[in-house]
Amino acid sequence: MAVWSIVRFKLLPNFKIEVWFNDGTSGVADLAPRLLQGPLGDGFDPLCDERVFSKAFLEHGALTWPGGIDLAPDAMYQRIRASGLSTLAAKSRRVA
Repeated sequence: MAVWSIVRFKLLPNFKIEVWFNDGTSGVADLAPRLLQGPLGDGFDPLCDERVFSKAFLEHGALTWPGGIDLAPDAMYQRIRASGLSTLAAKSRRVA
């Protein structure tokens, strides 16, 4: 199992998720900047609904949601190792 594999997570208020990686690294993934914008025509649109967001599960060490939505755990790991926080950035415009 890669060090960046997520082994445990806890959903927090306001579209945040506390994550723990295989090597003991932990931190927070903050999806609020993107999800609070509402649907923009990208792959994260379903997660704007808190009922869908709450259905997160782990698959192959990645945070995943129904419909095949997932977050890249390797990139999240690097950001959390650097600062303790990984943020899903807001979009400046609608995705085509």
